[in-house]
Amino acid sequence: MKIRAKRSLGQNFLIDNNIINKIVNIGKISNKDSILEVGPGTGNLTNQILKKKPKKIFAVEKDFDLIKLLNDKFEKNIQIINEDILKLNTETITKDKLIVFGNLPYNISTQILINWITNKNKNLFFKKLILMFQKEVADRILAKENSKNYGRLSIISNWRLDISKEFDISSNCFYPKPKINSTLLSFTPKKNFFEINNPKKLEYITRIFFNQKRKMIKKPLKQIFGNYEKIVKKLSINIDQRPQNLSPSTYFRLTEEYEKKLNN
Repeated sequence: MKIRAKRSLGQNFLIDNNIINKIVNIGKISNKDSILEVGPGTGNLTNQILKKKPKKIFAVEKDFDLIKLLNDKFEKNIQIINEDILKLNTETITKDKLIVFGNLPYNISTQILINWITNKNKNLFFKKLILMFQKEVADRILAKENSKNYGRLSIISNWRLDISKEFDISSNCFYPKPKINSTLLSFTPKKNFFEINNPKKLEYITRIFFNQKRKMIKKPLKQIFGNYEKIVKKLSINIDQRPQNLSPSTYFRLTEEYEKKLNN
C-alpha cells in the first residue's frame, strides 16, 4: 500500500533508522511502561518501540489511510486511536503514566504542548514527553529571559516541566523533506512547581504582556490590574522593563495576584 504524505495534516515521515533508534533509547523503555505515540505515520518509530517490549503501545492517528497501513503492519500489537490529538482526552487512555513520543505536525505542535501543560489536573498523564519540534520552535521553548526568543512558550513550558534538548535533526532524515530542521526535546514533570489554580490564567497573563513585547510593562500591568502600583511594590517589579526581562517566576506570581483579584 503506497502512502503519500498529506500536506494538510503536516505529514513528514521520519525515515532515518539511526535517528529513530536514538529517539527510542531516550525513552529508556521497560516492560512495565505504557507508550503513547502521537502521529505514528508509517510506523517506523513504532516498530523500534515494539522491540523494547513495552507493556502497551497506544498510537493516535487521524489519517484513515495510515490507520489501515498500521493495522496491517502491527495487527494486535498496538492499540490505534483514530482521533485528532487536539480533541483527545488523554486522561481516558489508561491509568498508567505514559511515555509519550511525538513527531508533531509543525502547524499544531505548540498547541498540543500547551494543552497538555495547562490541563487543570494536577497529576499530568505522562511521566516523560519525547517530542520533535521545528528547530525555531524548540529554541523558543528553551529560551531564557533577556533573550530574543523568550516569550509565552518558554514561560508556560517551564512552569510544570523540566526540559532538555536532546539533539537537532536534519531535514534529510524525513520524507518528504521539509524546508527546515527539527529538534528533539524531552520533558519531565517537576516535583515542585508554583501552584496556579487555573493555568489558563497564566496563558492570559503572558498573552497580554507579549502582545506588546517591545513596549514597557507599565501598559499591560495597568490593563490587567488597573491600580497596579501595589502589585509592582509587592513583587519588586521595575516598570521600565520590557516583557522579555521578567523571569518566569514573576509571571507565575503575577498570575497568582490576578487570580486573587478575580476572587475578591
